[in-house]
Amino acid sequence: MPHVLVAGKIHPSGVALLEAAPGLTYEIVEEVSEQSYTPLIAKADALVIRTQPMTAATIAKGERLKIVSRHGVGFDAVDSKALTDRGIPLVVVGDVNSGAVAEHSILLMLAAAKLAIRADAAVRRGKWSWRNLLEAGEISGKNLLIVGYGRIGRRVAKLASAFDMKIRAFDPFLAEHAWPEGNVTPVKTLREGLAWADIVSINAPKAERPIIGPEDFAVMKPSAILVNAARGGIVDEGALIAALQAGTIRAAGVDVFDDEPPSPDNPLLAMDNVFLSPHIGGLTLEGAERLAVHSVQNVIDFFSGRLDPSLVVNGVLLDA
Repeated sequence: MPHVLVAGKIHPSGVALLEAAPGLTYEIVEEVSEQSYTPLIAKADALVIRTQPMTAATIAKGERLKIVSRHGVGFDAVDSKALTDRGIPLVVVGDVNSGAVAEHSILLMLAAAKLAIRADAAVRRGKWSWRNLLEAGEISGKNLLIVGYGRIGRRVAKLASAFDMKIRAFDPFLAEHAWPEGNVTPVKTLREGLAWADIVSINAPKAERPIIGPEDFAVMKPSAILVNAARGGIVDEGALIAALQAGTIRAAGVDVFDDEPPSPDNPLLAMDNVFLSPHIGGLTLEGAERLAVHSVQNVIDFFSGRLDPSLVVNGVLLDA
């Protein structure tokens, strides 16, 4: 009888799915750390894992382990090579939270454009006259550059079109292989797009080094806004801070950081032209339920021979 270890608290709908699955046993460790679930990995045939790291040392202890199912789509904290070397598939949930992340990207745009932090502080501190400074801006009709035009980027474009934004995107892979149909055109180079944009939305996967660095900020408009609801490290955080401090760009919306949570002395925390959120782009009540259900369902489907191979991200072939 396969035994499923769930590392991290998941939505009750996911737990109910485990309880209803015939032929499975399970246990849940709610603490989100590698140390909390490692002592239990030896008796697990499957692991559902949230955001914790999964190193090669932990994988080596999982002698019975046959599948690892991520409670999400990112897997940079998991040693996928170590799983591949063992022939263990690493699976993700697929497109279940792109809409939530796209919504959050729009929120970051609106909050940054309207300087929501200053507006809120003005009311709370009795500075009603702040309204007369006319610092709040709009996103309607503005030039939007979407960096990364995958599922999330395309959802951002769809939502942004309701604001009559002029939209372009930068995605060299899609530009070379198969650009999606629609009215959004690709820019030839990232810096061309950055120089054109009033607002830049980062919706790309994490690379080995930052996509946006000091030289990139230098070509942007001083009225520009940058929002990032993708991953920390895609934007050079130090360069972003320097650009905001120097007035190279006007404002920012940041959901992700190099270090999470950010240290109390991170300069972004003291800036009232930056709207911050705690990496919640895809973490909504509705999204949490979808993530739990799909990550558990992947395990059930694996043991019943019905797992969708397109959800396997480490190249391990499934035994028919």
